[in-house]
Amino acid sequence: MEKKKFYMTTAIAYTSGKPHIGNTYEIVLADSIARFRRQQGYDVFFQTGTDEHGQKIELKAAEAGITPKEFVDNVAGEIKRIWDLMNTSYDKFIRTTDEDHEKQVQKIFKKLYDQGDIYKGYYEGMYCTPCESFFTESQLVDGKCPDCGRPCTPAKEEAYFFRMSKYADRLIEHINTHPEFIQPVSRKNEMMNNFLLPGLQDLCVSRTSFKWGIPVDFDPKHVTYVWLDALTNYITGIGYDCDGNSSDLFKKNWPADLHLIGKDIIRFHTIYWPIFLMALDLPLPKQVFGHPWLLQGDGKMSKSKGNVLYADELVDFFGVDAVRYFVLHEMPFENDGVITWELMVERLNSDLANTLGNLVNRTISMSNKYFGGQVRSTGAAEEVDADLKAVVLGTKAKVEAKMEELRVADAITEIFSLFKRCNKYIDETMPWALAKDEAKKDRLAEVLYNLVEGICMGATLLESFMPETSQKILDQLHARKRSYEELETFGLYESGACVTDKPEILFARLDVKEVLEKVEAKKAAEQTGEAQPEEPVIDIEPKEEITFEEFGKMQFQVGEIISCEAVKKSKKLLCSQVRVGSQVKQIVSGIKGHYTPEEMVGKKVMVLVNLKPAKLAGVLSEGMLLCAEDADGNLALMTPEKPMPAGAEIC
Repeated sequence: MEKKKFYMTTAIAYTSGKPHIGNTYEIVLADSIARFRRQQGYDVFFQTGTDEHGQKIELKAAEAGITPKEFVDNVAGEIKRIWDLMNTSYDKFIRTTDEDHEKQVQKIFKKLYDQGDIYKGYYEGMYCTPCESFFTESQLVDGKCPDCGRPCTPAKEEAYFFRMSKYADRLIEHINTHPEFIQPVSRKNEMMNNFLLPGLQDLCVSRTSFKWGIPVDFDPKHVTYVWLDALTNYITGIGYDCDGNSSDLFKKNWPADLHLIGKDIIRFHTIYWPIFLMALDLPLPKQVFGHPWLLQGDGKMSKSKGNVLYADELVDFFGVDAVRYFVLHEMPFENDGVITWELMVERLNSDLANTLGNLVNRTISMSNKYFGGQVRSTGAAEEVDADLKAVVLGTKAKVEAKMEELRVADAITEIFSLFKRCNKYIDETMPWALAKDEAKKDRLAEVLYNLVEGICMGATLLESFMPETSQKILDQLHARKRSYEELETFGLYESGACVTDKPEILFARLDVKEVLEKVEAKKAAEQTGEAQPEEPVIDIEPKEEITFEEFGKMQFQVGEIISCEAVKKSKKLLCSQVRVGSQVKQIVSGIKGHYTPEEMVGKKVMVLVNLKPAKLAGVLSEGMLLCAEDADGNLALMTPEKPMPAGAEIC
């Protein structure tokens, strides 16, 4: 049976500079949709790329002392690097400086001119250079550009125009009879009430005041204006030919199933683009989705505000999949989302490290501890199992329903509800208690099997959104990714298979203060253009030498602090419960002036575990946490450089 096609595009990124995380959100969102469609069995073609012409580019290239082509080559390379960094699975990366695209734009312009849709005239009005858009005085807001809020300048020049009004009624009818065409609905209402119903003005489609554009071949002093050039990438990129010799790829994939764009360019994609297609006698895309913005703090990101975040710097701190998770999960369907360093750390710690990472780690660790890593289904079921299985089996349909509406954040929430249900199942079944009773060994095995199976199915669904994490989980469980159809069956994990004996920490908890300090230090270094100063060194009084055999008597391991509280009647002491392997040790430390109990929880620390137990302030201490101390008496807990499991030997 032939697969059903699904052709989707992003807006092509403008090559005026490096894309920030708000720009990057769109490619990650599109990638999650493309991956999910592939998982469903669709034959997906996913196109993205760069928009590389215009006055703004010409000016920036002149400022940089290079040609416009050199300028866009550099920026396009940077955009593609970031798209690849974010693990996006596009099939085509088009550039509007591609020779085949430029030739088709020239042919399209000539065709529309020959059939009377384009005519020559003069444009006189207010022009916004950053947006490359003309506006009438009445369209300005407080005398400034209605799109970006920047100043506009008077401009008059000879130009070619497209007769928009010729197709306006036909477009209004299409929008009214195809309610799915513009999403969300609020965007549709905006286009109808603000632009279409009041009456469309003819659109300027050429310029003579700059040269960096695709020349109008029959009138070379004109270059094709941005939107006729940029928008047509959606058809030229898959082989459209204006002379009627389009490729098989075009014939197979057009019309597009989804144009995914930012809400700020919805007008160009739902008014100008459909009218261009009508004039070319081509079917309209099935859906245009205008997603909201990702804001930094409480405002739109811009270099002038100094509040720009970039994907690569976030990845340096959190990793690719954590950044993917955040931008997808935190973006509402219609309203703008917010990203801050603090929110990133909070989500990583609560959702990724705790809900997901801890679940996987605990399940693998218990399987190794109680059954040598082997996972068996024994049939020793109890009533509580039925609810777990119902949640696991019901997740696929819930995710699918959300993805059909492009509610990607809600789809991810459904998957994490599955993982939360698995965590609750551990609390309900208490495997550690079952392990104490030999007669309940089969029940314990069944509980762990159900957990492994539930995690496998959740990890398979997670692949569209966090592909690397999904594969890491399945690899640790020695499991295969399920087919989409298999997600309706519970119990496909091979009974008797073994999980890894060395579980990997998927996401290490971070301290928000440490992250913010590093961010500020990096900003300061970038602003000054200087390398960060060398850190001070400290010399201390040397102690008596010891032999290797004496050192070998000390046992150092990685511990995870699972709870902590202040020791009553003490100004200096904290009492921590520290997981070391399968044991929990109580350790009292004189660090109350440097850490709060809340800051301690979740930290991975270095522990001297075979220190003879002693009582401090009347509280038993069964080890020692290792700290570093500077010349001013400030303490810092010693932590592993890389994620390490609790119990790992320090040698």
